[in-house]
Amino acid sequence: MRQVAIVGFAQRQHARFDGSPNGVEMLVPIFGECFARSGFTKSDIDFWCSGSSDYLAGRSFSFVSAVDAIGAIPAVRESHVEMDAAWALYEAWVKIQTGEIDTALVYGFGKSSAGVLRRTLALQLDPYTMTPLWPDTVALAGLQARLGLESEQWSEHDMASVVARNLSAATSNPHAIRQLDMTADDVLSEPMYCDPLRKLDCAPVTDGAAAIVLSARKQPSDSPTAFITGITHAIDAHHLGARNLLRAPSVQAAARQLDLTNLDVTELHAPFSHQELMVTRELDLAESTTLNPSGGALSGNPMFAGGLIRIGEAATAIQRGDAQKALAHATSGPLLQQNLLCVMEAR
Repeated sequence: MRQVAIVGFAQRQHARFDGSPNGVEMLVPIFGECFARSGFTKSDIDFWCSGSSDYLAGRSFSFVSAVDAIGAIPAVRESHVEMDAAWALYEAWVKIQTGEIDTALVYGFGKSSAGVLRRTLALQLDPYTMTPLWPDTVALAGLQARLGLESEQWSEHDMASVVARNLSAATSNPHAIRQLDMTADDVLSEPMYCDPLRKLDCAPVTDGAAAIVLSARKQPSDSPTAFITGITHAIDAHHLGARNLLRAPSVQAAARQLDLTNLDVTELHAPFSHQELMVTRELDLAESTTLNPSGGALSGNPMFAGGLIRIGEAATAIQRGDAQKALAHATSGPLLQQNLLCVMEAR
C-alpha cells in the first residue's frame, strides 16, 4: 500500500444568516491556505475531488460552478461525490493507491442557511415511503434519542455531558462557531427544543468549507507528518424501518478492518449529542483517547464538509505533536446511516 500523507488542511465555518459567501468565495482562500501549508501549487495537484449537494444549493450541478475556484484553464482531472467530502477523500486515496496520481486536493462545501436545513435533508430519506411524510432531521434524531432514553442506554445527563465537554473544548478552537464553557447542569437548565433534545444537543446550522491536500510524495518537514495508515467505510440500510436505530453496525464493520489500539486523539462526527454516545460504544474506545479536542460537530457542522473537518482536525493534532496516532470518523445520510473511519499516524 502506498504511503499517503495529509500535507495541507484549511477550513472556514460561518454562523447561519451572517451573510456568508458562496461556494467559490469560500473555497478560493482555503485553497490558498492549503497551497501555502503544503508547499504545492495548483500545477502540482494531479486530481481534484469534491463533496457537496445540489439539493442544499437548490440548483442542478451546483458543484460545477464551484470548480470556478480551481480555474477553467488549464483543464484538470476532477470528480465529485454527493455526500460529505470525507468520501471524496476516500476516492482520492484509492486513486493514489492505483498509482495513477501522486497528489490530490479534496474539498467540501455547503451553504446550509440558504434554506430550512432540517426540511431540506428530508430529501435524503426513502423517496417512496418516508420523504412524502417530510420527517425532518431534528425530529428523527429526537425519536432516536428518546428510544435510547426509554431503553436506558443513556440518560439526559449523559447527553448533557457530551455537549458540555465538546463546547468547552471548542473555546480553544478559533474556527468553532459555538463556544461555551459550561457544565452538564448548565446544559440541562436549557429549554427543550425538540423533546428530548435541547438546541445545544444539535449541531448548529453552519455554512462553510474545508480542503485537504493528499500526497504520496515525500515532503521534508520539521514537524510530524500525518500519514493515513487505514481508511474504510460501510453503510447500513437506507430505510429507517429496516434497522435498529439504537445501533450503527456499519461503524463496527468499518472498525473491524482497522487497528484502533493506542489512539491518542479521536475526532467523531456526531451531529447530535446522543449519536456521539452511540459511535463511541460501537468503536469501544479506550478511555485514554482524547475525544473531540476541536469541539466536534456540536461546535460547528458545515454540511458536506463536517466529516472532512474531523479528518483535518485529527491530522492537525498529529502535526502539532499532540498525538502519535489519531482516528477520525465521518457520517453521512440519516441517523448515522453511512460511516467512514480514517486512522492516521505520525511518521
